[in-house]
Amino acid sequence: MSKVNASEIINNSKFNRFHIGLLGLCFFIILFDGYDLVVFGSAVPLLMEEWNLSSVEVGAMGSYGLFGMVFGAPFFGMLADKIGRRKVIVITLTLFSLFTLLCGFASNPTMFSTYRFLAGLGLGGIMPNVIALLTDYSPGKMRNMMVSIVLCGYSVGGMLAPIIGIFTFDTIGWEAVFWFAGLPLLAIPFLYKYLPESSTHLIRSNRKEELFGILTKINPTKKFQPDDELIELKVQESNVPLVGLFKEKRAQSTIMFWIAFFMCLLMVYGLNTWLPNLMMEAGYALNSSLAFLIVLQMGAIVGTLIIAKLCDRYGERKMLVPLYALGAVSLTLLGFGGNSFVIYTLVGLAGACTIGAQNIVQAYVSQYYPPNIRSTALGMASGVGRLGGMLGPILGGYLLSITLPIQLNFIAFAIPGLIAAIALFLIRDKHAYYKQEVDHEEKIENAQPAVSN
Repeated sequence: MSKVNASEIINNSKFNRFHIGLLGLCFFIILFDGYDLVVFGSAVPLLMEEWNLSSVEVGAMGSYGLFGMVFGAPFFGMLADKIGRRKVIVITLTLFSLFTLLCGFASNPTMFSTYRFLAGLGLGGIMPNVIALLTDYSPGKMRNMMVSIVLCGYSVGGMLAPIIGIFTFDTIGWEAVFWFAGLPLLAIPFLYKYLPESSTHLIRSNRKEELFGILTKINPTKKFQPDDELIELKVQESNVPLVGLFKEKRAQSTIMFWIAFFMCLLMVYGLNTWLPNLMMEAGYALNSSLAFLIVLQMGAIVGTLIIAKLCDRYGERKMLVPLYALGAVSLTLLGFGGNSFVIYTLVGLAGACTIGAQNIVQAYVSQYYPPNIRSTALGMASGVGRLGGMLGPILGGYLLSITLPIQLNFIAFAIPGLIAAIALFLIRDKHAYYKQEVDHEEKIENAQPAVSN
């Protein structure tokens, strides 16, 4: 009988076909997550015209989906730490795809808002669990990059929504962009079959054979026997996963993560909902305003990959604090106008430093907490963040309704970026789980190493 440390095997693994497959599946899921979140902002100008809605009413409608996320993110995060991430990913994907599809058949604002709320339950739960599953199986030196690549799917989906809108609004109407969101329903049997379950859940449920099969794919040189013993890095556990977020001197960092998520998602969802309208207020046509939404997401993709590489080299907190501050500056300058090149550059920079930086913060949180509460940590941070996300569309609608100067509208979305930078500065890195993991592996190397095959 040999002792098998699954975390050590995964951390020291080399990127291979297993990781490529996992990346592809998770990218597909997050692409439609991003699509479903941005699709409402793409359709807002037409919905306002067809249903004769005020900006305040549209802001409220946009917040119903985010209100669903407030409940969905923590609930499905904690549920996944109990029943497994794969089951919860399939449940949440079904929820948000089905009800976003039904939005395209809504005949009035009340029905539309109800569907958005129900879709929001799934949207809130999907991303924390996909990120947690990726972190579970990523090589130690590639965690930021793998999570970042998948989270670029969010921005690809965000670009896809206005692109489809540009080609369908004039011929089919606003409904078509919501019908497209139902495509993932066809992929659910495939996803359930090929997505791996988290290593932590497999160990807890004594499914050694299934875990050994996954570990063999991760490192084909390893051979396992049925009587091999699985060992884990011991962490403090609680019957209530939420309590674990405040153990081992993590309380301050937990609160700071929540503040950062709240502020950044206020900016992200406010911009995703109102950027086309803000640019129309500044004198641009509808298609041009939708193009700014595309550039925002393109900036997020490029920013996510660059920031991930920098974070792997210099550390997450050192990079994210100045980037959030830079995002606030970019948004402020947008309000003062300029030639097209300057405006597009500022929009792209804003995308990199808001959506892109937020993607990396999620990778940061997934590594900060131990695997047994990883989904809970991401779910709670996302749930608190969605409260800020709810406020974003409402704030934008209110500001437009009182016809403030365009500069003040952009400044209002920039201020939360500065607050998020301060919160991240106050994170206490020395209490992170990944620090304990590194110390544990160093102790093993200094002692007699455990045999794993």
